[in-house]
Amino acid sequence: LMIAQLGDYGFDSFEELEDGFSGYAPIAQYDESWAENVSPILEGITYSSQVEEMEDEDWNKKWEENYFKPIVIADKCLVRSPQHVADKNYPYEVIINPQMSFGTGYHETTTLMMQFLLDNPEMVKGATVLDMGCGTGILGILASKLGADRIVGVDIDEWSTRNATENIALNNVENFEVVLGGAEVLGSAPKYDIILANINRNILVRDMKYYSGVLKSLGHIAFSGFFPTDAEKVKLSAIENCIFPESEAVLGDWMTLRMKKK
Repeated sequence: LMIAQLGDYGFDSFEELEDGFSGYAPIAQYDESWAENVSPILEGITYSSQVEEMEDEDWNKKWEENYFKPIVIADKCLVRSPQHVADKNYPYEVIINPQMSFGTGYHETTTLMMQFLLDNPEMVKGATVLDMGCGTGILGILASKLGADRIVGVDIDEWSTRNATENIALNNVENFEVVLGGAEVLGSAPKYDIILANINRNILVRDMKYYSGVLKSLGHIAFSGFFPTDAEKVKLSAIENCIFPESEAVLGDWMTLRMKKK
């Protein structure tokens, strides 16, 4: 219950521990008022917390040394770091140097979004794609390797845009442009066949009108970054903006909605 509330204060990923959990928030999105406003809903529950600012270099080193191992998505795509050995047994490969950015394939939401792309190669081929909240750029890079014509990645975090640009070069992708900013940089003219938005419920609902504005008629959009209990709010916001449900998928505690503009 607390994790669900913390999503409103900039936290976008969590790690469950034996005696509680860790929550992570980018500095640019972190709202310190959470300590005053978030509390357990169950009566009688008390808790303690500690806040720590993590150094980029330390986090990067820890992640690469201890956590980031090669991962295979849908038996089709290998995700690895530059230090890992290539494996030609898989038709697609994405090389990611994660640094502080979100998107390595380990988180269920990233896996769900990659599965959406891998399950629909005919949709991706020749398409213009928006990777909203691009993080490492992993989704846009995979879209390029599936034959997308042009990809634009947008992220509010400058570190992420730099990291995505580095990963684009690592993968020899030449049709992927990265833009620093939020939904306000999208404009209003329909220009995308596919939108990938792996963010969180509140931002998805808030920016739905922007997504609808730049999505072509009959274009597809995949939303993730929220729990199944939040799906109805995302659906209602999308429907109000002429985007209608097609399918959905759940992995662990997370969900992806696949929708179409009509």
